[in-house]
Amino acid sequence: MTKNIKKVFLYVVLILGSIFMMYPVLWLIGASFKTNDEIFSSIWFMPESFDFSPYIKGWKTSGAYNMGHYFINTFKIIVPRIIFTVVSSSLTAYGFAMYDFPFKKLLFSFLMAMLFMPQTVMFLPSYMIWKSLGVLDTYIPLTLPSLFASEGMFIFMLVQFLKNVPREIDEASRIDGCGTLKRLFFIYIPCIRPALISIMIFTFLWTMNEFVQPLIYISSVEKYPMTLALRMSMDSTSQGYEYNKIIAMSVVGLLPSVSVFALAQKYFIQDITAGSLK
Repeated sequence: MTKNIKKVFLYVVLILGSIFMMYPVLWLIGASFKTNDEIFSSIWFMPESFDFSPYIKGWKTSGAYNMGHYFINTFKIIVPRIIFTVVSSSLTAYGFAMYDFPFKKLLFSFLMAMLFMPQTVMFLPSYMIWKSLGVLDTYIPLTLPSLFASEGMFIFMLVQFLKNVPREIDEASRIDGCGTLKRLFFIYIPCIRPALISIMIFTFLWTMNEFVQPLIYISSVEKYPMTLALRMSMDSTSQGYEYNKIIAMSVVGLLPSVSVFALAQKYFIQDITAGSLK
């Protein structure tokens, strides 16, 4: 009996904790159907009546482009960034994990030290470099750095995964005449697939939510990603902020991130719990 009481108590605590953690999200969804006055008059998440006009008006926007245009712009940054990050991180980690070369430990130490450097200190020199190259107001400053293994955390993670792959597999493939890149793509990448999918998830989420770098490099409204479009919508009316429209588009902006994580969570959990190889 005591064991059952403890179990019931545990479930009650977990349910209450889940409600407490999820309430801001529930309020965000409910507020997207409310009027501006109702948003500030109650903390209860359920609206008095469901009004879909904030979604319709928010999607149309008051400018020359609708939110669909800004979604497409966002994916113009996300897709090449994911591809460049996965390819460059895999190649760099493969080199650090499997080969010995001069100054290897020193270079890897520098790479790890970059993890502790605040990103903000790089904004000014990066801006001056891209300005001198004449590529401001394009997506190049937002995507091209990923081609050069700019995410040290991902390289570190992949190095640990690659070191767990039995060397006997590598030696057997060498005897069979498998070249360097063939070993990477046909032997090692299938073994580290959960880590690569985790990198894709993180890159997608970070890029989807990124605000500061697009604000620095993109000046044309036509090229704005979703984050800048949401900020612009707060200044697009002379009648004050229409918070219900902004919240409605924020909910729409959350859907891709939630969907990607839900579809790939199995591989993400495999990455966290991976400790051995079958």
